[in-house]
Amino acid sequence: MELRDATRMILSESAAHPELLRVTRRVHDDLAGGRPVRYAELSWMLKEAARKNVYPALRSRYGVAAFDEMVLVIGREIDRQAPVPAR
Repeated sequence: MELRDATRMILSESAAHPELLRVTRRVHDDLAGGRPVRYAELSWMLKEAARKNVYPALRSRYGVAAFDEMVLVIGREIDRQAPVPAR
């Protein structure tokens, strides 16, 4: 699964949550246009989807395996970009 597809999954279930919809649409459009997306936006998107209880709808619509892959793909991108704290 590509990062764009993972954001599309959240986008498909975010209509009832205007702020989540706005951010997810912008992130998806940036990815579709080949523009980079900051890890902070991806992180916010995952947290907000959880806070708004969008995850059960995603699991139901796409299945548990696809949901897990979506979270993994977004998490990997966040991990790749996030700064490593100094010890």
